[in-house]
Amino acid sequence: MKKWTALLAVVTVFPAVVAWSAGPLVLQSDFGVKDSAVASMKGVAVSVSRDLVIYDLTHEVPTYNIWEASLRLAQAAEYWPKGTVFVSVVDPGVGTERKSVVLKTKSGHYFVSPDNGSLTAVAEQLGVEAVREIDEAVNRLANSEKSYTFHGRDVYAYTGARLAADVISFAEVGRELPAEVLSIPYQKPRIDQGRVYGNIEILDPQFGNIWTNIDRETFKALELDPGDIVSIQISNGDDFVFTQTLPYFPTFGRVPVGKPLLYLNSLNNVSLAINQGNYSETFHIQSGASWNIRIEK
Repeated sequence: MKKWTALLAVVTVFPAVVAWSAGPLVLQSDFGVKDSAVASMKGVAVSVSRDLVIYDLTHEVPTYNIWEASLRLAQAAEYWPKGTVFVSVVDPGVGTERKSVVLKTKSGHYFVSPDNGSLTAVAEQLGVEAVREIDEAVNRLANSEKSYTFHGRDVYAYTGARLAADVISFAEVGRELPAEVLSIPYQKPRIDQGRVYGNIEILDPQFGNIWTNIDRETFKALELDPGDIVSIQISNGDDFVFTQTLPYFPTFGRVPVGKPLLYLNSLNNVSLAINQGNYSETFHIQSGASWNIRIEK
C-alpha cells in the first residue's frame, strides 16, 4: 500500500512540475475571431511547447489602432505575474522597416510587439529595463520567410512562445537596443490655476463610459465632495467639441437613470458616464492621443 501511495504522489506531482516550466503567454491583436488568424498564432505557440498556457487579452482592438493597443496592455499587465510574456500585434506597418522587439519591463514582464507605439503605456507604467530586436534568422517560424504580412504568427507568436517556454532566454531574442521604445505623444495629467487637464485615453466599449488619464492624486486638487458640480471642456486637437456641467459622485446609482456624472473608475482615474446609458454615443465623444479634457470646479 505504501508503494502505491508513493507512486500516486509521483504521478500527481510530476505534471505540475512540468507545467511550471512554461510561463503564461497572453495574446492581443486587432484580428477579431471571425477567421483563423488567432487560432494560427495559438497553434504556432503550442507547437513550440505543449506546456504553455495561453490566454487572450483581447482580439477586438479597433483595426490599426496602435494607441488603444497600448492602453489595453497597460490596463491588464500589472495584474499578471512576473515573467508573463505578452504578444501584441496591432501592426499597420507589417513588412516595413519598423522594428520587431521584445521589451522587458522593470516589473519583470515581457512584451513582444512591433515598435510602433504599441508599447507606449507599459513602458511608462512599468518602466523599461531592456529592449532587444528580434533576430528573425533564429526566431522565426520555419519556412515562413516568404510570408510578409503575418508577422503575428510567423515572428511574434513564435518568439513569444519560445521565450515563455524557456526555449530561449531574453538574451537570445536578438541584439540589445537602447532602453527605449517609440512613444506616442499625448497630454499628461496636470494642474494649472485650479483647473485639471488630461487625455481621454480610451472608452469602456461595452457601456460607452469615457476614461481619462487623470489619476486620483491629480483629481484631489479640485477638492471636491460627492455631489459637487464640475465643468468640463473636451477638445480633439485644437478643436473644442463639447462642454458640460455635471456632478461628481463615486458611483453610477447616485444620479437618476439617464443622467451624467463624473466618477473615478476601477483604475482610480477620472471618468464620465451616464447612469444606464452610453456617454460616448450620446455626446459623440471619442478617445485617443488627440482627445483632451479640462475640468474645473
